[in-house]
Amino acid sequence: MTGRLDLPEPDAFTRTYWDAAAEGRLLIRRCRACGRAHHYPREFCPRCWSEDVTWEAASGRATLYTWSVVHRNDLPPFAERTPYVVAVVDLAEGPRMMTEVVGERELSAGADLEVAFREGIPVFRIVLGIVKVPGPAK
Repeated sequence: MTGRLDLPEPDAFTRTYWDAAAEGRLLIRRCRACGRAHHYPREFCPRCWSEDVTWEAASGRATLYTWSVVHRNDLPPFAERTPYVVAVVDLAEGPRMMTEVVGERELSAGADLEVAFREGIPVFRIVLGIVKVPGPAK
């Protein structure tokens, strides 16, 4: 144990995920039985319970679902990062993921995000220059 509570401790199953993240790639799991993607990585599908699941490269695109700004956290190394944004994002492939949003602090639900990596940990940042134009009311 490193004393750092923000670093993963990979096991035999999750090592594939963390090795890819260290290389700057985000992986998800997809069920071959029902076709649904899921995250966090599990050895079975959380929807149909099939064990026929495989690793898949994610696009790295996401939409901000919700977030909270943390102003105080005394655990290392979080104290020196405050304030930071803990978020839930909807990955383009479908699953939701808990993460951190880094950089830009002007957030809004539905904001377009892209994956970035900090010390082999996937975090997200706002995609700059994209303006969503509302469509016609339905």
